[in-house]
Amino acid sequence: MEKVVFGLVGGGWRAEFYLRIARELPEQFAVGAMFVRNKEKAEALSRTWGVRVYTTIGDFISAASYSFAVVSLKKDISTAYMMRLAEAGIPVLAETPPAPDLEQLKELWNRVGNSATIQIAEQVMFQPMHAARIALAASGRLGTVSQAQVSAAHGYHGISLIRRLLGTGFENASIRAQHFRSPIIQGPQRSGPPSAEARMQSVQTLGALDFGDKLGVFDFTGDQYFSWIRGSRMLVRGERGEIMNHDVSWLQAYDTPVYSRLRRIDAGHGGNLEGFYLKGIMLDGEWLYRNPFAPARLSEDEIAIAESMIRMQRHIGGGPSFYSLAEGSQDQYLALLLEQAAESGETVVSQRQPWAAE
Repeated sequence: MEKVVFGLVGGGWRAEFYLRIARELPEQFAVGAMFVRNKEKAEALSRTWGVRVYTTIGDFISAASYSFAVVSLKKDISTAYMMRLAEAGIPVLAETPPAPDLEQLKELWNRVGNSATIQIAEQVMFQPMHAARIALAASGRLGTVSQAQVSAAHGYHGISLIRRLLGTGFENASIRAQHFRSPIIQGPQRSGPPSAEARMQSVQTLGALDFGDKLGVFDFTGDQYFSWIRGSRMLVRGERGEIMNHDVSWLQAYDTPVYSRLRRIDAGHGGNLEGFYLKGIMLDGEWLYRNPFAPARLSEDEIAIAESMIRMQRHIGGGPSFYSLAEGSQDQYLALLLEQAAESGETVVSQRQPWAAE
């Protein structure tokens, strides 16, 4: 496959994931141009990463030195840039969510949804262990999956995992939810480990999305991404088996249960000299996931983002959609309803939206 040369709109913490991927995999990825409004920050990014950084969106668009633009901005401003780029004819890979509220989701869809090349950079489903679980859930080994309990990602990310594991499309859901607050000792943040012991409030969101014959259970606390003491949990159930975190059980026949485990295969452990990288995820000798970017030293989230960019390059070359604006809008819409249900204490029911006709 040809080298992926992409543009990058934004220069924050999340944008640096894309810069690191290009640095670690220079034969596969390159940043053709960046856009950052702040001149001092633009100069600093240019020095640090060796990338051409523009300070006006017009100059960035005119540069045309990339095959698509990644929009990595705060959700309150990203939608306007998505529309500006799309209306200029530039394919867009946008960080989640595509818009902060339902009104702007509809405006975005009505303006560019049917005409622009837009995909959403929903990377969580491409993280290796999640990708392995999704592949297993879709394989038929568990039978028809009817329930997914996900405590691994916030908001639209968690909703995306639920919908992928259940195999649901744009079906309406009845949603109940609540917030639960409890004390926790503060752990690491984006800036690094804690410098002293501090007690804080942890906010947990619990929700149930009833699709009729399928149930999604959402459970997340904002501490989980960095916490040393709050782990993630996954339960996927079908009539013939289930996945519980890394453990898998299914019926080979009605009277013959099989018990196994999803196993992460890494190089570089126990004196192994191949390097330090993820090889893939196995189940009983079968590769459910193989790392396409080995032997690069990337985190699982970076592997997933790189996968999104590879798929975007294929998409603009005529390949299939992998996470469309419609899919991203639906997940954000359900996440907004989940929050509404938690705040109000009332059951809310989703309604068919304009993008659901995709």
